[in-house]
Amino acid sequence: MLKLLLSGYRTCQPVCRQPLGQLRPRGKLLTTARNTFNQQTRNHLVRSGAQQAVRTSRGGSKIVQLLLGGTALTVTVGYNCRKWFVHCEAAAATSGRLVGHKTPGAEGGGTVRFDWGKFWSYLRPHLVKLVGAVLAALAVAYFNIQIPNLLGVVVNTLSKYARAGMKEIDTGSFVEDMKAPSLRLFGMYLAQAGFTFVYIFLLSQIGEQMAAKIRQDLFRQIIIQDLEFFDENRTGELVNRLTADVQDFKSSFKQCISQGLRSFAQLIGGGVSLFLISPQLASIALVSVPAAVAMFSFLGKSLRALSKRSQAQSERATSVSEEALSNIRTVRASASEYAEVELFRQETDRAAELSEQLGVGIAVFQSLTNLFLNGMVLTTLVLGGHFMSTSSISAGDLMAFLVASQGVQRSLAQGSILLGSVIRGMTAGTRVFEYLSVQPKVDLQLGSTIPESQLRGEIHFQNVSFTYPCRPNQQVLKDFSLVLKPGQTVALVGASGSGKSTIASLLERFYEPTVGSITVDGHEISNLSPCWLRGELIGFIEQQPVLFGTTIYENIRYGRPDATEAEVLEAAKLSQSHQFVSQLPEGYQTPVGERGIQLSGGQRQRIAIARALLKQPTILILDEATSALDASSEAVVQKALDAAVVDRTTLVI
Repeated sequence: MLKLLLSGYRTCQPVCRQPLGQLRPRGKLLTTARNTFNQQTRNHLVRSGAQQAVRTSRGGSKIVQLLLGGTALTVTVGYNCRKWFVHCEAAAATSGRLVGHKTPGAEGGGTVRFDWGKFWSYLRPHLVKLVGAVLAALAVAYFNIQIPNLLGVVVNTLSKYARAGMKEIDTGSFVEDMKAPSLRLFGMYLAQAGFTFVYIFLLSQIGEQMAAKIRQDLFRQIIIQDLEFFDENRTGELVNRLTADVQDFKSSFKQCISQGLRSFAQLIGGGVSLFLISPQLASIALVSVPAAVAMFSFLGKSLRALSKRSQAQSERATSVSEEALSNIRTVRASASEYAEVELFRQETDRAAELSEQLGVGIAVFQSLTNLFLNGMVLTTLVLGGHFMSTSSISAGDLMAFLVASQGVQRSLAQGSILLGSVIRGMTAGTRVFEYLSVQPKVDLQLGSTIPESQLRGEIHFQNVSFTYPCRPNQQVLKDFSLVLKPGQTVALVGASGSGKSTIASLLERFYEPTVGSITVDGHEISNLSPCWLRGELIGFIEQQPVLFGTTIYENIRYGRPDATEAEVLEAAKLSQSHQFVSQLPEGYQTPVGERGIQLSGGQRQRIAIARALLKQPTILILDEATSALDASSEAVVQKALDAAVVDRTTLVI
């Protein structure tokens, strides 16, 4: 057998040595001609397979020889199929707007494995329900063992009366003989249905609750990351993991844990039943299972890698659409609508191409599974008939064996269908758990606070140097020193790109200095709690403030959710917002639209000032707060800023 397999392997040639994207433009479809055996090799396989089967069977039936030879051919074809998918990848974009997007298969994802420990941590709280589901599934397996035996009893009873002839049948005796096994069979069907409902219901509950918890933890883990994490990962890619990947994992888990557990239980129960009915037939039918399982595992490894690339490409497509829609005004102003449509088409086509390859691989897997299973059934029928002719097995036992073998066949077939879901789910789970394991460099809640009685707002930058993590070769600040006295307003003036906004970001602890220190009232800000620093000590007003798609009232209160209505109104008056808000039909309950798009630039800026003032910060940072406004809006906003900086240490960019 080993010689036969090796002879097949030598003829294997990988189909695709170049990216699929380079093949498609020439109009050439993937061909399997050079990957399959040539006619001479086929003849060699048939001859050597037959000779090997004859030597090993020692008088066994020709059916067994065919079964073994077919297994070798199936394994060899499976090996070829695996190689067809290993080398075929879509060409990645190396220029244009997608520069900077992660390339499928190039992010090192091949080294990231599914985290079973983390998966178990989410499954553990549902252990009681899981045990109940498993017990219900075992009950189903028990009934699957007993039902074929009862069917055999029924068939044997029918055969007895069939041999007696219609005229000699005693109706009373017939009903009496059929009554007990029929009622038991009906009861088992009812119990089987009930226990099936129980374990599917319990597993569905587990799946939904786990998915909700995973989604919540993933969002929490992403949102607490350092800003450099968001510099390196695009918003569309992060959103895709929060939505599509969690959804894929949830769907796969629910499907696989319910149908997979049922199939596994039926497989075990059916296998036991087969050996109880006829050890001879069961041994012959299952002789090829180990080799087939090894081949299927071999092919599955390639399909998992292909699934990972497919999902990464879908992530790229999502990122393209998210960027285009988020920057729709820039797209519209550049008349780039159709360019974006074409770019999205290219990315979705690549995603579809990889998904098609994955579909072909799954189709090959399922077709080989069906070929193997149907061969088992055919072998059972032929050999079962032979054993009946020699009185080695009764008609009822053969019927019971066929029913049990069909249960095993359905379980294995269901397993092959679930393969795609398993691969997609494990790939999605790997991507989700990867981000769940990423820890921020700075704990948002860890650190001390400065007592209110000691707060003065004195800031010292001492020989600070800084380089952005995403641009390690470009130093932004070098030996920068600055002192801001309590209540003092200091303006930083310089060319664009000279590092002015970086100074504000360092004071907010958005980033940590590469060298040097920053202190507030003598306390190193690296020792202060980031949540307290940003939430109470510092108010930050940026050049392009972003509002949330809720009401004006909630946007002002965002910086301090526990603020009273009177405090919100006072902050609005200080920021020169109260007058224009009062003139709106819905006043402070007016929705501002996504990112505050329904308000003018000056109105958004004043709402942002109100939000910062509501915190009553000791330190205020104004990052070019009026540079994007027209003259009239700037005058109003400047008046608000003049009121805001009173008795506060203020850094003006």
